[in-house]
Amino acid sequence: MKKISFLIALCLPFVGFCQKQTIATDQAAYNYSLRVKRLYDLRWIEGTDNYMYYKDGNFAIFDNKGVEAASINVKKLSETYSLQGYPSIVYVDSNQLVITNGNKYHIYDYLIEKPLFTITLPEKAENAEYNHAQRAVAYTLDNNLFVATTSESRIPIAVFKDENIISGQFIHRNEFGIQKGIFWSPNGNYIAFYQKDVSQVTNYPLVDITTTPASLKSIKYPMAGGKNEIAKVGVFDLSKRTTSYLKVDNHDAHFLTNLAWTPDEKQILLAEVNRGQNHYDLNTYNRETGEKAQTLWQESNSRWVEPETAAIFIPNKPNEFIWLSEKDGFMNLYIGATNSTKSRQLTSFKWVVQEVLGFDTKGETVFIKGTGEDPREGHIYSVNIKKGTVKNITPKGGVHNGMLSHSGRYLLDIHSALNTPYNVSLVDIHKNTSNTFYQAENPFEKYDLGTVEFLTLKADDGTPLYGKMVKPRDFDPNKKYPVLVYVYGGPHAQLVVNEWAGSTYTWMLAMAQNEQYLIFTLDNRGSENRGFAFESVIHRNLATYAMKDQLVGVEYLKSLPYVNSNRMAVYGWSFGGFLTSSLMYRYPGVFTTAVAGGAVIDWKYYEVMYGERYMDTPEENPEGYEDTRVTNYIKNLKGNILYIHGYIDDTVVPQNMLAISLAAIKEGKVIDSFLYPLQKHNVQGPKRIHLSKTIVEYILKNNVEKAKN
Repeated sequence: MKKISFLIALCLPFVGFCQKQTIATDQAAYNYSLRVKRLYDLRWIEGTDNYMYYKDGNFAIFDNKGVEAASINVKKLSETYSLQGYPSIVYVDSNQLVITNGNKYHIYDYLIEKPLFTITLPEKAENAEYNHAQRAVAYTLDNNLFVATTSESRIPIAVFKDENIISGQFIHRNEFGIQKGIFWSPNGNYIAFYQKDVSQVTNYPLVDITTTPASLKSIKYPMAGGKNEIAKVGVFDLSKRTTSYLKVDNHDAHFLTNLAWTPDEKQILLAEVNRGQNHYDLNTYNRETGEKAQTLWQESNSRWVEPETAAIFIPNKPNEFIWLSEKDGFMNLYIGATNSTKSRQLTSFKWVVQEVLGFDTKGETVFIKGTGEDPREGHIYSVNIKKGTVKNITPKGGVHNGMLSHSGRYLLDIHSALNTPYNVSLVDIHKNTSNTFYQAENPFEKYDLGTVEFLTLKADDGTPLYGKMVKPRDFDPNKKYPVLVYVYGGPHAQLVVNEWAGSTYTWMLAMAQNEQYLIFTLDNRGSENRGFAFESVIHRNLATYAMKDQLVGVEYLKSLPYVNSNRMAVYGWSFGGFLTSSLMYRYPGVFTTAVAGGAVIDWKYYEVMYGERYMDTPEENPEGYEDTRVTNYIKNLKGNILYIHGYIDDTVVPQNMLAISLAAIKEGKVIDSFLYPLQKHNVQGPKRIHLSKTIVEYILKNNVEKAKN
């Protein structure tokens, strides 16, 4: 023991004495030792200002001063219910805990350590939504919707023999902030749900290779300009066990989004977006009759509108709600009311509000997360609803994610920054104090990995563009380094963020060190968290400004004395695969090598909701579709390019990869390709080791000077 302590002591003052471990680049892609150790099941106890997290084999419960007040014995909990593995918490209040175990929901009184009730779902149930007031779970089974209680497991809500009628699942392919299809009313007396009729939507053939012979497994995929699903909203009355529908006129197959209940459960709010996605109405519907009551808000924009956050009602003001809109150029807060068509703007930030965390109990203050002045960061703010005064509760640089207590007085502040892996602090908002009670160790400490630096460039119009560079830890400015440019560049994504390691993939950190590479990334115009003008400049042509800005990055790299500009490669996935292909073909010779994963090749092959928002339909914008069609430029290929695609990709369908293969044959060009069987749009789990190996080895092999076809 003394010998070990002596060696550790020597390592501290003489860093070079103890060498760091090397980790293979591909192994870094899926290695638990490189992951930051976070607090599991960190959450507030419902209805209290106490919080909990998993600690030393228990769910430890702490008061608002951070003192451990109680604990739930996880071992005893597991023995009580014969749990397999770690229990999954659904709900916890001052005395009851609800956990899931397979298809069972267990309700447990942890104060007296006694099981109370169990709700059992069918084995293949999905999309489950628990409601504690009713001790019930709404769930889907195939295309149908049911609810289970402690006494009955399959109470029908919406059941159809026609598989094209799908109830209780997300609609509109998860666009408009839609993540689910089941919505319990505030007191649990009703269930609102999305329903979609996909009978007119075209089938897309995917192949199931797990059968012998392989079999057809078609999905519904509405391609740009094609037939759309028809959405409805149903309402189930738990006491009467009846289902009715809102009387939405949806003959034009428009989008029903941002569903919210009023606190009295009498009305439902819907943001209805037209097919062209340049206008929406926020409407209220009477729950009992299904009739439309009134339009509370209207918004139009010549480029697009995209409501993504449902109305959030203010405590003690049952008619007033917070509405988020970027109609003034940045996502800001507005106050609306169900009994008025008038609204007022609460905030006028020139930066982006990202989330509403909650309120104080009086409903006088709303708490939000937003970027603040630096779009690479995220901070928690309080906003006085009457006066509009704003206070930054988390001024420390970096990204803060907040969890607000029941009273709105306390905040669990989860903080990360470039050199800070993960800190958790208890903030007393009234006293303006913050106590950090957990600091994660640096998981990279013992490994030899690259380092991340931030930088700022300027677009051709002077707009700031944020980038980052990964360098070898032993970087030598007198050497010449090859470069990998990693791109995404599309809407709803930001790659340069002031959080741990700059939000950089660990395999890139390993590649920088092991292969003595520079990894460069730039968020071009079109990326998120910069305001509507910055993001919407891509409208009707998704390539032009993205490529312009990426080439600003290329010119910057060429200006650096330590960059070997004859050895530059580019890699991206999804939209990044589209941008990678576009750069490789439309600016031949800039990059020797490219890897395009899950790449969109032709936007007419992409789905209605996303594709038409940014490109309009192929009939409305033939020039834009033609200009962005990657196959038009493959004749310019100079160098080597690898296409990677999931064989059952239901987001960017394989037709894209086949289209570029056909074009290569037609033009006499040779491209490389690799299909991942059984994988969808993203290669998941341990297979990411193989994916990173495929990417890196292709780049190392081909990113050499004077690469030829």
